[in-house]
Amino acid sequence: MIDRRTRLSTSIPVGPKVPLPIPGNFVRLYDLAYNLWWSWDPMGRDLWGRIDPQAWAATRNPIGMLQVVDPSTWEALSASASFTEMYAEVVERFDRYLASDQTWFDVHHRNELDNPVAYLCAEYGINEKLPFYSGGLGVLAGDHVKSASDLGLPLVAVGLLYRRGFFRQAVDPDGWQQHTYQRLEMRRRPIREVLDPHTGRPLRVSVSLNGRDVAVGAWRIDVGRVPLLLLDTDLAENDPADRPITHILYVRGRESRFEQETVLGIGGARVLRALGIAPAMWHVNEGHAALSLLERLSWEIEAGSDVETARRTVADHTLFTLHTPVPAGNETFDPSMVASALDGTIPNVDTDTRQRLASSGSNDGHVFDMGALAIRLSDRTNGVSARHAEIVTEDWGQLIGGPALGITNGVHPSTWLGRAMCRLLAESLGGDWVDRTDDPAMWEAIRDVDDERLWRAHESQRELMNRRLRKRLREEYARHGQGSRRLRWLNDQLPADRLTIGFARRFATYKRAGMLFTDPGRLEAILRNPERPVQLVFAGKAHPADREGQALIKRVFEMSKSHQFEGHLFFIEDYDLRLAKTLVTGTDVWLNTPRPPREASGTSGMKAAANGGLNLSVLDGWWAEGFNGTNGWGFGEYSTSDDDDARMLYELIESQVVPTFYERDDSGLPGAWIQMMKSSMITGLSSFTTHRMLIDYIEKAYLPLGRR
Repeated sequence: MIDRRTRLSTSIPVGPKVPLPIPGNFVRLYDLAYNLWWSWDPMGRDLWGRIDPQAWAATRNPIGMLQVVDPSTWEALSASASFTEMYAEVVERFDRYLASDQTWFDVHHRNELDNPVAYLCAEYGINEKLPFYSGGLGVLAGDHVKSASDLGLPLVAVGLLYRRGFFRQAVDPDGWQQHTYQRLEMRRRPIREVLDPHTGRPLRVSVSLNGRDVAVGAWRIDVGRVPLLLLDTDLAENDPADRPITHILYVRGRESRFEQETVLGIGGARVLRALGIAPAMWHVNEGHAALSLLERLSWEIEAGSDVETARRTVADHTLFTLHTPVPAGNETFDPSMVASALDGTIPNVDTDTRQRLASSGSNDGHVFDMGALAIRLSDRTNGVSARHAEIVTEDWGQLIGGPALGITNGVHPSTWLGRAMCRLLAESLGGDWVDRTDDPAMWEAIRDVDDERLWRAHESQRELMNRRLRKRLREEYARHGQGSRRLRWLNDQLPADRLTIGFARRFATYKRAGMLFTDPGRLEAILRNPERPVQLVFAGKAHPADREGQALIKRVFEMSKSHQFEGHLFFIEDYDLRLAKTLVTGTDVWLNTPRPPREASGTSGMKAAANGGLNLSVLDGWWAEGFNGTNGWGFGEYSTSDDDDARMLYELIESQVVPTFYERDDSGLPGAWIQMMKSSMITGLSSFTTHRMLIDYIEKAYLPLGRR
């Protein structure tokens, strides 16, 4: 019998790989380069750096690096016993991973789904060289797909191919965020064009927009065992006005945004159908992909069902996940614009039916609400933390028909753990710890880890962080015209023995990045305390249309250059996956200050916790259920004002955070701090991983809906 994952993979034929000058004895590097499994396997990551350290440091992209390796390098590697052994071991690990029939899903639910889960999302944060993400939603989707691969869940993911991605951020000398969009070099990425299984030519489906037909193609990225399909309109057969539809993630214009979401939803459903993939159930991850449900509704009506029967049939196999804390955060569009774009696009679904399904209730006929549409066409709707599920129930319960599910987000442990912590866990818990993440008892063994070994592992990751941050700061200072003396000054900044607090996320106003600066004098006294100094590291982007968020970045940047805070406050530009991992693996404290109840979940604090970082956070989102009094600090659960929250924050830093960090025992170790680190790691790794999250999705939604 052919394994269902093999059957899924072979049902999605793709074009050839880019020719690479790889000698025959290392030909399996092709397979490794074209599957992102290497990016979360420690030995897989290390292999590329062994081939050509300088080229790897410059590209951090296997295909790009392999295109420039000097032939003499291959000769030297062929003569290296250590490299050839490492290559053979990585290939063996890769093959064993793909072929395993003893994954979590195999062991617990073998043959319970005849067909795969379809997972639709607007963005995916898989790797920093694939700029198909902007923030938390995309990073979560990337981690979701990786855990689906690790657990052996048959799943196919669908998104959009953003050839210009999300913007790269630079901050000018005055502190204003600058936006640049770089065109993706397709031949230097692990992307292959999806072929029509019947003709062998590039796959095409058609989506009508504003009365014209737009051709949609698809590209495939292999994420371990999971195929990720990315839809594309930048095709030669399209009108020049239609080719940019999929170019830029979260494009500003509302008409352009709706066109993107039409391609994602309707085009995504049609691509799966053209490939002969009939999902057991559909997971619509946020409202951007809600139009896939109207397309499926049309299929059911075409097959002979009336509208209500068709609606129930679609809903019976659909889960909708909301990531926004209030209805105003959902995607809504002008109904007249929707009518102009979609009339004639979805057969069998007329304008009145479409608008009735997308009515939010309080604004009947005035908005086309993607969240309301998805809720009406889904059997189950879930929030992404326990508290968020309560908010969703309060705001949408009447439409849902009962309480929303609460499935708290998580993070992919192999992606977000630093090297030193990975080694420590392997030595302390066993080399197979990553396969036993659903075993709560295993994590309790972290309490027995030697204090000094844990602290040294953390120090190692913090020093690596500091080196990388200094490098980024030197590049920024040089671009701003700073002299060599100023650049040398950076060599002494970010000292390793100073308490480091990190704050990195999207600069939306509700996240209150400026809270720490409410009382500049008090903050200066905290940071510049000669006995117990503190340093702050900030990073994050604001959407190009968010002028308030950009003004907040400017404020933080200006303060970092001021006499009052210079040397103790740093803003690091161009926040991406690589910088995010650098920060969550190295900072001592992770700061989070959202205005309740707007933090649906948050995941950056989970990543810090897994690495032994201590969260200092408002009790909202995931931290409302993660905080236990021993693993960090919580405040502001019932916030009355920003000023009150700021006073509580200052008090915690002064009276608890700083003293605990600097209190050392006879051996020079912060004993109480290390015990909190252990508690933080146990919390993060036992309860807040995407392995645990996905198991919840499988058992609470995927299997119940997929078996129908």
